[in-house]
Order: sequence, then C-alpha cells, then structure tokens
Amino acid sequence: MTTFLLICIASPAALVVLMYVIDRLISPKKFNPKNAHILITGASSGIGRSLAIEAAKSGAHLTLLARNEARLSETKTMCEKAAKSDKLNILCVLCDITDDYDQIERCVEDSVKKMGNISMLINCAGTSTSGRFDSLEFSYFKSLMDINYMGSVKVTRAALPSIKKVDNGRIVFVSSVAGQVGLFGYTAYSGSKFALRGLAECLQMELNRYNIRITIAHPPDTETPGFEEENKVKPEETRLISEAAKLFQPDEVAKSIFQTAIKGKFLQSIGLDGYFTKIATCGFGPSTSILESAQQVVLLPIVRVVSLCYLYYFRRLVDRIAKESMDKKKQ
Repeated sequence: MTTFLLICIASPAALVVLMYVIDRLISPKKFNPKNAHILITGASSGIGRSLAIEAAKSGAHLTLLARNEARLSETKTMCEKAAKSDKLNILCVLCDITDDYDQIERCVEDSVKKMGNISMLINCAGTSTSGRFDSLEFSYFKSLMDINYMGSVKVTRAALPSIKKVDNGRIVFVSSVAGQVGLFGYTAYSGSKFALRGLAECLQMELNRYNIRITIAHPPDTETPGFEEENKVKPEETRLISEAAKLFQPDEVAKSIFQTAIKGKFLQSIGLDGYFTKIATCGFGPSTSILESAQQVVLLPIVRVVSLCYLYYFRRLVDRIAKESMDKKKQ
C-alpha cells in the first residue's frame, strides 16, 4: 500500500519535471537585446515610448519611428537617461506609416544603413476610436485599418529582408484585447486589430525556417494619451464593459511585451483577465511551450464557461442601458 502511494505521488511529480526539462530544450532560443538593433514604431508616446525605454535599459541600439518630432525627441532623452551605457545609439526617424510603401521602405533602409541590420521590430504605432457601428463615419473604418493593420504590414515588409540576415530575429505586433474579443463600440477598432492576429499566425509559419519568432501582444486598457482621447467619445456601454477589467500603466505593459518577445512566445498577455482571454482565444495559434500547451488543453473548458458568464453579463449591461435610454425618451 505504501509503495502504491509513493508511485501515485511520484509519477505526477516526475511527469511535471520531465515536461519542464523537455520544454526548456524545445523552447525558442532566448533573444539577447544587448547591442542589438531594435526598431520601434509609435515610439513618441504611450506603450511605444515605454517599450523604447525598456529596450534602452536592456542595452539595445534603437531606431524610434513616429510622426511627432518634439515627442520623439522627448522619448530619445528618456531612453538616454534609462540606458546603462553612454554608448547607446538612438536614431529618430520622422515617418508616417500611412504613407506610400516606397516612403516607408526608404525610412527603414536608411535606418539599416546607419544602425545595422534590424534584430527586433516592434510594430506599436496605432490608434483607436469607439462608437456604435451605424453612427461611426465610414472614414474611421478605413483610417483604422490603414494605421493599425496596413501600417504594420508596410513596416514589417520593409524590415523583413534585414531581419532575415540576423540570427534569432523577432517581430512584434501590438494588437489589443479588442483584437481577441469583439466588444460593443469597437466595430472599427477590433476589425483592424483582429487582422493583426491573422497576419502574425501566417508570418510565423512562413518565417520558422529563418529562426524568426513572432509575438502578438494583446494589451488591455492602458493609461496613455490615446486612451484618454478615446474616453471622450466612448459609448456608455463600452465604458462600463471596459471598467470590468483593471487599467494598466504603460511601463508594466511594455515590460511584459518586451519580455515575452525576448522569450520568443507567440501570445502575450498581462493580468489574470488577460491570461484567461489568451487561453480562450489560443485557437490554431502556434505553440512555443509544452507547459503553455498543457495549460491551454486543461483550462480551455473552464475558461469557456467563465467567458460565457462574462458575455452574459455584458449582454445584460447593454440591454439595461438600452432600456434606460428608451425610458428617458418616453418621459
């Protein structure tokens, strides 16, 4: 009986240890950012600025790409202060990712000539707006797709020849939780962010043979200038749904994204809500970890039940606000 109990206790423990050892052997090689050339779009504010500072702390040489020269200069100064070495090279490039591809390509090629091949590309430039589908101007749908999706396509396409020349390269797409879950008021925004997930999955399959790892990041609501602007026009339903989750600071979000990219993991999330959403939406996404895959297999049924509870709560919330609005009109 004692032997049987020992076997029952030891077997699961041995399995966990074996899975951990195998996981360490087959997981992607860790990326070393020190002295690497990292190009970051949208580096003038918000999460992009925090990512630039995080990369500077790690000892990387940076190309900071954005439209606003004054804010880009501020980011450069912050990176220089955060860097642990005065030998850090920082190049600021004024560029609008909605420009023609030829212009984007010239900006990226100029960066490569001055800074060397790109080892990590972080596509962080983006914008957001919210509103009911039938009240949003049609131009918003095209604008968000041009910035959030096509902007990332252009920069990635221009940078890829350079990234292929380095060993163990990285490409990061900063999507959103709204790029995992469709929510009230985000018909224009979610479409552009969901598109990044499809792009990332396809690219990972194409670039495996070049030892390039893709990370798709899904930051939640983050206290940035863009978030503050969005809140000015956000429908009541969207605002209440958003408040169901924690508001994060850009530095903690940036640190999570950067560390996930260094490890070569495909899916990035932050916080408990983000973790469960990542499990719920793993789908056909590539796996870079046995332990991560095991968590998905075990937890997916449970997370699905939780997600149904959330969806029920959101639906009731939307119905309640609609009823209150109708009652006001009758008065």
